[in-house]
Amino acid sequence: MKTAVLVFPGSNCDRDIAVALRDVTGTAPAMVWHGDSELPDNVGLIAVPGGFSYGDYLRCGAIAARSPIMRAVVDAANRGVPVFGVCNGFQVLTEAGLLPGALMRNAGLNFVCRDARLTVGDADSAFTRLYDAGETITVPVAHHDGNYFADDATLDRLEGEGRVAFRYADDLNGSARAIAGIINDRGNVLGMMPHPERRVETAHGGTDGRRLFEGLLETVGA
Repeated sequence: MKTAVLVFPGSNCDRDIAVALRDVTGTAPAMVWHGDSELPDNVGLIAVPGGFSYGDYLRCGAIAARSPIMRAVVDAANRGVPVFGVCNGFQVLTEAGLLPGALMRNAGLNFVCRDARLTVGDADSAFTRLYDAGETITVPVAHHDGNYFADDATLDRLEGEGRVAFRYADDLNGSARAIAGIINDRGNVLGMMPHPERRVETAHGGTDGRRLFEGLLETVGA
């Protein structure tokens, strides 16, 4: 299966997610520059990496969401192609309108960099299919604007429709209802703040993130 990783000026996690995809799929992904207007033909998965696209100028992810390649990403997502955004990638997906809500400054106004315990939500999706609902996993976070915010009606809808993929077991940043990851209403777009690509090998300290990639790729491949 062909995968693609977007590359923005200022991103610093594109290589991390590319290595994770290569290790899980056995094939290196296409690295797609933000100024391109088209994705590779027959791409089966698009990854929007973490980092500091455009130096987080204006709002985190706001400029990247308006880059030429994102128009192609939105079109692909609307056709059902899986799209996965991590950290700044989550911010880009909300700014592009692919996911509801916004990411705000952490409650303590500090950059948080540590392992985080996550509780797997009840979202029934390709991204979570190899986890058990309620299971606790450990995945690192590294963010300053990781506080997921949405109005109460949106939060109620996300929870009522089973679209909360991950929650923080220990709230790190004041995130509304401790939400760490959500999916769209079609189940093919995931945004999450922690970095599963940094937990795919035992040398990383654990493999709790690997199952996300394996489950997604098994589903897409099937």
